[in-house]
Amino acid sequence: MCGIIGVVGKQQAAPRLVDSLRRLEYRGYDSSGIATLVDGEIHRRRAEGKIENLATLIKNKSLHGTTGIGHTRWATHGRPTTTNAHPHTDGKVAIVHNGIIENFLELRKELMAEGHQFETDTDTEAVVHLVSSMLAKGQSPQFAVTETLKRLEGAFALAIIFSGHEDFMIGARRGSPLAVGYGDGEMFLGSDAYALAKLTDRVCYLEENDWVEISDKKATLRNRFGKKVRRKICSSGHTGEQFSKGNFAHFMLKEIYDQPAAIGDTLSALVNPIQKSVNLPELSFELANISRVTIIACGTSYYAGLIAKYWLEQYARVPVECDIASEFRYRELEMEPGGLTIFISQSGETADTLAAMRYCREHEQLILAVVNVAESSMAREADALLLTYAGPEIGVASTKAFTTQLIVLACFSISMALEKGRISNKLAVKMCSALTELPSRANEVLNNDDALAKLANDILSARDVLYLGRGTGYPIALEGALKLKEISYIHAEGYAAGEMKHGPIALIDECVPVIIIAPSGKLFDKTSLNMQEVLARGGRVILLSDQIGIEKIGDVGADVVELPQVHPFVAPILYTIPVQLLAYHTAVLKGNDVDQPRNLAKSVTVE
Repeated sequence: MCGIIGVVGKQQAAPRLVDSLRRLEYRGYDSSGIATLVDGEIHRRRAEGKIENLATLIKNKSLHGTTGIGHTRWATHGRPTTTNAHPHTDGKVAIVHNGIIENFLELRKELMAEGHQFETDTDTEAVVHLVSSMLAKGQSPQFAVTETLKRLEGAFALAIIFSGHEDFMIGARRGSPLAVGYGDGEMFLGSDAYALAKLTDRVCYLEENDWVEISDKKATLRNRFGKKVRRKICSSGHTGEQFSKGNFAHFMLKEIYDQPAAIGDTLSALVNPIQKSVNLPELSFELANISRVTIIACGTSYYAGLIAKYWLEQYARVPVECDIASEFRYRELEMEPGGLTIFISQSGETADTLAAMRYCREHEQLILAVVNVAESSMAREADALLLTYAGPEIGVASTKAFTTQLIVLACFSISMALEKGRISNKLAVKMCSALTELPSRANEVLNNDDALAKLANDILSARDVLYLGRGTGYPIALEGALKLKEISYIHAEGYAAGEMKHGPIALIDECVPVIIIAPSGKLFDKTSLNMQEVLARGGRVILLSDQIGIEKIGDVGADVVELPQVHPFVAPILYTIPVQLLAYHTAVLKGNDVDQPRNLAKSVTVE
């Protein structure tokens, strides 16, 4: 998960940039770099590996200037070389970037036709040349950036400096967080307030599609239309263990809105956007030789495992058992040596999951951990590790940790399916393309926030709520019900839609809201029949579908939330977000403590 820092200050920038980058090490990275303005010219230092390598380089080859930008990078594709490290520059512009520019290949071809030469195959370099091409036409930095932002598709946070423009910097965000820090006669940019904690405790957070001009004395914020806007300046209150909510009322809401960026960061570690291919870290076993998979987890992570079961069985044609960690080892299952077990946990410290891992180790299983903390017990004990890049998640109810787990499991499923020869390269490319579009599609889903907040009023007084789905929509129904239970304290159940007639339909009346997860596709018609059965019995239906699905059902008296049309493979990831928001707004209306719901802890470290 990349990190950004920018300084327009009084003191030498390089030591401050390096110090702030050290505070961003928790995000994970494989290279780092800084660039400063020295007598109006851009000077740069970059290094592979640990930040200490960068610090040593700067010590041996000093870098002056009071204005500069820095970056910690996790390689998106190719080797983590110095050439691929940020900042990227052509001498006129230097840029650091978090996120994914989805249309960079199109931009790259256009710019190369104009004579621009590229040194790397990163998406960020296309942004450098696009801004630079505008400057070459005599445009101001402000105009060049605003026109560039209009051309970019995807999620990003940017910090940009310009040759010939001392004490000046521009930042912009879409789907990736960016904070402005206010000092005494100096200003700062950071990917989060934690990076700024030693520089200032006065920060404001750019809202979606905001961009900002920074000088040494002030920050001028503008929205997507170029209109000046004000954003609240607050005290960050940061320590190493605590992170700010920014302008959000609760950590949970902030973390729901963090998801486009978290999804993008996790994709950056696993997907080559040029080749549209998955590049897993080196594993200690051959996926082609795996004949059976067992997935073990707790709570929300278990539901991520259920979705992976669908993916692995459908695409890789491998039988999968998915089990709750707290129950698994008590069945005293005999396990054939050489099987693969996948353990999923946000913290990597969940007691039941750790105990199940050790049981599987005793039974000579191959161990793969999917965790958010690289230094956790599960990460250390596993044979192989797949990291999620959700960043710190403060809210007890898991949100971005869940969607990033799904990203990792989706990438793993594609790799296994290819290794086993179960899918074609053409289908794998299509699946990878669908994944790389998710940060943008997730941003579109967040535009339904107000509508979902209004629908929460229909759930507020309910005693029971049902969630229905088919295929990969079924685990999302389970997850939606869990979220509602966790933070609103309303009883909710998730069911496979086809199971309605086998008992739950007896619960349906006008007082029972039913949330239906139904993206268009081969299972939509059957799910819509189940919806008709609910409506016929007076049930109150909230339908989550896309334009095709909504047009198919017509006006049947259901409340509908239209989501983007996506490949069925990635639909469960996208449909997670509205059920999170629905639970959040219901809990807020009830006046509950959303971030710390009663009786729950973030990481369950006791059995």
